[in-house]
Amino acid sequence: MSSNKTVVITGASSGIGFGLVKAFLASGFNVVGNARSEARLAEARAELGNPDSFIGVAGDIAHPETAKRIFQVGIEVFGKVDVLVNNAGFFLPKPFVEYSPEDIESLLETNLKGVIYASQVAAAHMIERKQGHIINITAAVALQPNLAVPAALPVLIKGGLNQATRALALELSPYNIKVNAVAPGIIETPMHDPATRDLLNGLQPAGRIGQVSEIADAVLYLANADFTTGVVLPVDGGMSVGKW
Repeated sequence: MSSNKTVVITGASSGIGFGLVKAFLASGFNVVGNARSEARLAEARAELGNPDSFIGVAGDIAHPETAKRIFQVGIEVFGKVDVLVNNAGFFLPKPFVEYSPEDIESLLETNLKGVIYASQVAAAHMIERKQGHIINITAAVALQPNLAVPAALPVLIKGGLNQATRALALELSPYNIKVNAVAPGIIETPMHDPATRDLLNGLQPAGRIGQVSEIADAVLYLANADFTTGVVLPVDGGMSVGKW
């Protein structure tokens, strides 16, 4: 059993999730990373240098059995789980009338159910231990919708998670469990076409898109903050401040 703190990170094999894995490892945490496939987790582990403090658990986080298995493995290997980061999700902007039934189901499965099931398992474990942190990765556009980014369905789900963060923070506060969220703006990841860079840079007052490291800094702060709960922290270059 390690004496270090342990974090569970969903969507850990690429993008923001992989950046979070690297940041938590660098800060001395044990990391339990979840992704859909064993192959992607193996690639991530190899890129990390195969550290003993990282273990991958493959599976679809939209299924409750996956959430249970992630925590079972984390507890068996590292003794406990101190932090859950609900990072798994995807952003699907399009005009509201164009969302298909398949789009709706996919967004609900990963972006909503994945958070609910993982958070239920985390909360049960943390209530027993009378301590812990749950951190949700939401979206700045859910704080301030943007005419240039039609995304009513992601706004519906991520906006609901912002409010659920506050409600769960109150519910779990008697157990010394902190629940917070980070709401990223547009962040540089492989999902963005370099040809759209100028357009994306212009969507926030800062005049640039954000870096994964800037999201990691915010998440690490919340993972170590013992007097902060119920906060939705925008990391978005000012895009959620309002109309500009």
